[in-house]
Amino acid sequence: MLTIDPKEIPVPQLFAHLTGAVGPRPIAFASTVDKDGNVNLAPFSFFNVFGANPPILVYSPSRSGRDNTTKHTLDNVLEVPECTVNIVNYAMVQQMSLASTAYAKGVNEFTKSGLTEKPSEMVQPPCVAEAPVQFECKVIEVKPLGDQGGAGNLVICEILKMHINEDVLDAHGAIDPLKIDQVSRMGANWYSRAKDGLFEVPKPVLRTGIGVDMIPQEIRNSTILTGNDLGMLGNVEQLPTEDEISNFIAQHEDVRTNLATASEETMHKMAKEYLDKKNVDNAWRVLLAKR
Repeated sequence: MLTIDPKEIPVPQLFAHLTGAVGPRPIAFASTVDKDGNVNLAPFSFFNVFGANPPILVYSPSRSGRDNTTKHTLDNVLEVPECTVNIVNYAMVQQMSLASTAYAKGVNEFTKSGLTEKPSEMVQPPCVAEAPVQFECKVIEVKPLGDQGGAGNLVICEILKMHINEDVLDAHGAIDPLKIDQVSRMGANWYSRAKDGLFEVPKPVLRTGIGVDMIPQEIRNSTILTGNDLGMLGNVEQLPTEDEISNFIAQHEDVRTNLATASEETMHKMAKEYLDKKNVDNAWRVLLAKR
């Protein structure tokens, strides 16, 4: 049995042990605004429901373990004590991950992730239209748990209104666990899918993805590529060069053969085959081969 005194190991190592042990954790996909109305969207897995009367949600945007900075979400709820908390399902997990990128203040993660702002009825921050369940909340308290890197900040929220996509309800009007298809966080890059088990999503921590908004419009509007596909495509730092695309075409006869006659839909299907194998670079090369 490994025995650890939390005070005797570095915070990043302690964080890895904690998040590896305490899981799976539900994800609060929180939308906030600052005093100037700029929208922010970010996921937090230090999250749960803590009561029904009144209905209370709590999530924690922790201070950075690297440089002790605070997250834009925390800054925003201190300026405008409102938020929406959106539940993440498998169909949007790649876009949710892309929204966790450390974009500069003022960058709208809805735009970067390709997710849709849905106007709220009771609060200023928008809901995530694609989320199966959306909570509009007022922030009744923000409780800091420390002032050093890695310290949590409890954002205590009272639910003012909730919205449930009827597609996730069963015949009796209750939420069906298979239909809602939630995902949750575990340690490192690992997630759990409620109805299927473990899968991995690389974190966009060490790079800044171009964002879904920078994907060419004809690709964004594809009827073949899903939101998750677009999320993976938007998580690259740069597009392949013309030389890389030419070399790829020269080495892949199926692509070379299809270039002259294949429809845009066919090329998107070919790219999706690469995305399903998590080969994002080749998916981009296919998509840009005819441009």
